[in-house]
Amino acid sequence: MDPKLVTTAFTIDGYRVVRNLGVVRGITVRSRSIVGNIGAGIQTLFGGNISLLQELCENARFEAFSIMMQHGEQVGANAIIGMRYDANEVMSGVTEVLAYGTALVVEKVPG
Repeated sequence: MDPKLVTTAFTIDGYRVVRNLGVVRGITVRSRSIVGNIGAGIQTLFGGNISLLQELCENARFEAFSIMMQHGEQVGANAIIGMRYDANEVMSGVTEVLAYGTALVVEKVPG
């Protein structure tokens, strides 16, 4: 699946919907190692961007996004619209990141 055909919008300019395949999702559950927690704790003492946690969040979002695209491909989609992220703490220090959207089969509009 082309990541350019994954959008937060509910339409894709230049494409028409051939078939709606329903909701697809990608989920990952992540925690930071004890070393990472200590490092992030030290970074909070100095203020500013907490790069260790930023990296964790970016990796979790990327993984959830990739899993969602794989799920889309498994159901036969070539596009996903209405894509969103959600995150919840499932226990202290453990976070779930969910990427979801509506899987579609689309085709380019001639012209």
